[in-house]
Amino acid sequence: MAQRSNAALCNIRLTRNVDDDVRSPMRFEPSERARKLFTVCFLLTEKFSMMSLMSAIEPLRAANRLLGFKAYGWLLCSKDGKPVFASNEIALDTTCVQPALREADILFTCGGTWTDPSSEPYVAATLKSAARMGITLGALSTATQFLGYAGLLDGYRCTVNWESASALAECCPLATVTNKIYETDRDRLTCAGETAAIDLMLKIIADGHGTGLALSVASQLQHQWIRDQQEDQKGGRRQELGALPSPVRKAVRLMEENLEHPIGLETIGERVKMSPRQLERLFQRHLSTTPTRYYLSVRIDRARELLLYTEQPLIQVGLAVGFSSPSRFATWFRHFQAKRPSDFRAEHRQLRA
Repeated sequence: MAQRSNAALCNIRLTRNVDDDVRSPMRFEPSERARKLFTVCFLLTEKFSMMSLMSAIEPLRAANRLLGFKAYGWLLCSKDGKPVFASNEIALDTTCVQPALREADILFTCGGTWTDPSSEPYVAATLKSAARMGITLGALSTATQFLGYAGLLDGYRCTVNWESASALAECCPLATVTNKIYETDRDRLTCAGETAAIDLMLKIIADGHGTGLALSVASQLQHQWIRDQQEDQKGGRRQELGALPSPVRKAVRLMEENLEHPIGLETIGERVKMSPRQLERLFQRHLSTTPTRYYLSVRIDRARELLLYTEQPLIQVGLAVGFSSPSRFATWFRHFQAKRPSDFRAEHRQLRA
């Protein structure tokens, strides 16, 4: 835990935004140890997800209300203490992050739709500094990429919003990237973002003040049940595969695991113990396409994610999804996305700007 300081930070007084309304239908009597203020710093990056941030803060506010005292505090931070705009164009006031680290028990980096760690190098420097101070590091939504870019995920389990998973896996070959809604691995807490942040914060509350309080907070927030870190994200192809026959699911998993060096239909059939013809019929019946065509679409989807969320050269993107020929890659990408890879990336860079 980081050493605390009451010194003025950045010439402004740090205020912990906690709900002063302590009326509660239920009282909890925590130990003296649990009464110590636990401070969470949120480092806001450009165009961060407001929903992820609020989903992380609200459980802390509700916990304070139910406990009847200020158990949790939070600080909104940035590089220079200036307002930061969320992806919904709402700006939030912040305080300077470096001195605020003296108050932090956890530092969460908050990402959004367009996360580019290379464009905000101070984030990596801040995360490394916090790690040296022994502060637990967390990430909401796509911000896991900042931890990876800083080299702070090697040997850790982590997760990220499913759209960015491919880019994170490319960036962090020594990390184990999962599809879970959140992961807690030693001093790294990563989350897929949005409402999954509620579940992660409820786990933190349960660890600090017991399961009973976490359940009561969930009820206050109308959160129907608390999901644990075994819960998979919903989204992308994984959602549509849930109701498919087991051989089809296994075949698709093999395709996803073999993108850089695609395997043949006969090999897939052997692995799932079906003939290529049987697989053809199952794919046509349940997905209205052939296995070969589906495999191509999986590879192009991965290429799309890499074009969106990494700065890899086009040749490298093509190689990562099994195309040794740039022209063949461009042809199939245009077939599925209606534009060339270069045009696709250029258009989305303009949107990001």
